[in-house]
Amino acid sequence: MPQWSDHSNGERIKILRGGEIKQAHLAEMTGLSIATIQAAEQDKCLSLPTLLKIAASLSVDTSVILGQQAPRRALRQEDRTMMRDLSHSVHDTAAGITPAVEAPSLDELAQITRQGWELYWKGHYSEAGSLSAPLLRSAAARLHEQPAGQESAAWGYMADAYRICAYVANLMGVRDLAYAAIGHAQHAAEKANDDLRKALVMSGRSWVYMRDARLPEALELAERAAVDIEPRFSRATPEQLTVYGSHVNFAAVVASRLGDKDRAADYLSQSHATGARMGNEVRAHGTLFGPVSASTQAVGINVALGQTGKALALIGSIHETEQLSEAAQHRYALDKAMAQADAKMWDASLDTLESALRGAPQWARHQALPHVIVSKVGRASTARLRRVSKLVGAGPGATGFPAATAKNAL
Repeated sequence: MPQWSDHSNGERIKILRGGEIKQAHLAEMTGLSIATIQAAEQDKCLSLPTLLKIAASLSVDTSVILGQQAPRRALRQEDRTMMRDLSHSVHDTAAGITPAVEAPSLDELAQITRQGWELYWKGHYSEAGSLSAPLLRSAAARLHEQPAGQESAAWGYMADAYRICAYVANLMGVRDLAYAAIGHAQHAAEKANDDLRKALVMSGRSWVYMRDARLPEALELAERAAVDIEPRFSRATPEQLTVYGSHVNFAAVVASRLGDKDRAADYLSQSHATGARMGNEVRAHGTLFGPVSASTQAVGINVALGQTGKALALIGSIHETEQLSEAAQHRYALDKAMAQADAKMWDASLDTLESALRGAPQWARHQALPHVIVSKVGRASTARLRRVSKLVGAGPGATGFPAATAKNAL
C-alpha cells in the first residue's frame, strides 16, 4: 500500500473527498468552478488560493493535501468537520470566551451529559463529539450565569464535557486536542472539588498517555488515580466501587502493555474482587463496571501479556455480555478474535472478527486491532480472509495511507 506522500496532490484531494463528496459538491463548498476542481485533481493547476479553499472545505490542513503529513486515521469529511467544531469549543471555552447560547439548567446539563456518554459507550464517536461541542458551550454559559459561591456543579459538568471531548479526540487520533481537553477537564474537576471526577480525569490522561506510547507515565497516573479513591469495601457506595473498579482495571491494562505480569495480575485480582462485591454492572460518572467488565477486560489484558491459554479459558467462562455497553461488547469480540488468532484458530478468529465488523461498522472504523488480527492470520483461510480484509478495508488504512500497527491498536 502506498504511503500518503507517494500520492500526487490531485490524488490526495480525490481521496480526501471520497465517495461522499462529488466534484460538483466540492465546487459549491469552495465557491470554485468544476473546471478548477477538475484541474486541481488532474494536477494541472493548484494555485495557493485554490489550495486554501479546498483545504478549508475538506476540514484539513494544507500540509495534508501537499503530502507533508498524513490525514488523521479513519477520519471522513463529517469527522473532520466535527473535530474542527470540537477544537473551537475546547479552546474558546478554556480561553474564557463566553458563548452566545442560552444557559440551560443544571438538570438539563445532567441529561445532555448522560446522552453524550451513552453515545460514546455505544461506539458512536462522531455523534458523541458532535454533541459534546455544544454541551461544552452550554456548560460554559451555565457557569457564567451561576451565582458566586454556587459554581461547583457547573464546573463538574464542564469537567465531564471536556472529558468526552478528550476521549473522542484521542480515539480519532487528534492527540494535541486530546491533551488540551483533558488538561482543561483537570482544571474544571479541581474547581468542582469532586474527588471522583478528579480521579476519572487522571485516568483519562493516563489513557491519552498510553495511546501516545508514554507507558511508564500512563501507569504512574493510573496507579495514582486508583489509590486516591480506593474505598473501604464495607461502606463503599456502588458509584465509588464502579469508579474504583474501572481504575484498577485500567491500571492492569497499562501494566500489561508494559509486559509487567505481576503488576497486571495484582490489579486484575483487585478488579475481580471489586466486581464480585458489586454483583452486577453499574454506570456512574460516564463509566461502567461490574463482574462482567472485569472478566471481559481481563481477556484483552492476558492477550497483551501473551497468556493465550488464560485468555481462552476466560472466554470459555464468559456467557453473557449483554450488560456491557455496546462498545465494550465490540472490544471484547476483538480481544476474543485476537486470542483465537494467537492460538492459530484461524477460521474461528476470522468468524469472530467478521461478526464484530458487520455488527458495528461505524465503531470499527476507529479501531486498529482488526488490521493486526488480519495480518496475524495471514493466508490461513483464503476465502474468509478476502471477505474480512474487504470489511477491514472500510476502516483505518482504507484511504491509501498506512494502517496503524499493533502498538497503536489500543
